[in-house]
Amino acid sequence: MSDLHVLRVFCGAGGTEGNHLAVFLDGAAVPATERQAAAAQIGFSETVFVDEPSSGVVQIFTPTVEMPFAGHPLVGTAWLLATEREGVPALHPPAGRVPARVEGDRAYVVGRPEWAPEFEWMQLGSPSEVEALEGPPGGHDLAGAYAWMDDETVRARVFPVRIGIAEDEATGAAAVRLGAIVGCAFTIHQGRGSEIQVRPAGDGAIEIGGRVVMDEVRPYRSPDGAA
Repeated sequence: MSDLHVLRVFCGAGGTEGNHLAVFLDGAAVPATERQAAAAQIGFSETVFVDEPSSGVVQIFTPTVEMPFAGHPLVGTAWLLATEREGVPALHPPAGRVPARVEGDRAYVVGRPEWAPEFEWMQLGSPSEVEALEGPPGGHDLAGAYAWMDDETVRARVFPVRIGIAEDEATGAAAVRLGAIVGCAFTIHQGRGSEIQVRPAGDGAIEIGGRVVMDEVRPYRSPDGAA
């Protein structure tokens, strides 16, 4: 039986909302052949398996596919390692080296837009148009929509249907893509009340970050009872 840490990442003021994340700090306890099934059973948008805590080697799964890079899983894992084990200067998902830093209840990672899924971002005329969407704009299956609320803030919603998520509460990889489009520092208000901070990090890379809250640590047993 393994311990499963349940976090919320990119929480709003006071720790509200945020995107749920499951993390196995002792990822080696879950065999590689069982990880996709475990992520599907848990049912969060992503689940992380930390294979080497001291060096930050991780795998990330949605309920249907493995991801080479994903934002909120890496932000949450960076914070959890610093809180529960020992902080690392970078995480190592399959995409490559991801610099990470933790400041209190917030964590930040730096990613490259080309590592992220090919989200199609569409700018709408007003936040109310974003709110009114009933699904992915234009029928796209990997899309985001945004509108400026003021000079430093956007309202956004993201629909990663292609990777098994109807609508995501807070999407770090999509934020990396949007950061490359916008080209300046700004804050995303996404979902029911989540917040993502975004800024250029040099050489085309984008830093994303936000507040992380741990909800619980609970035992996890695989469907066959092996873990």
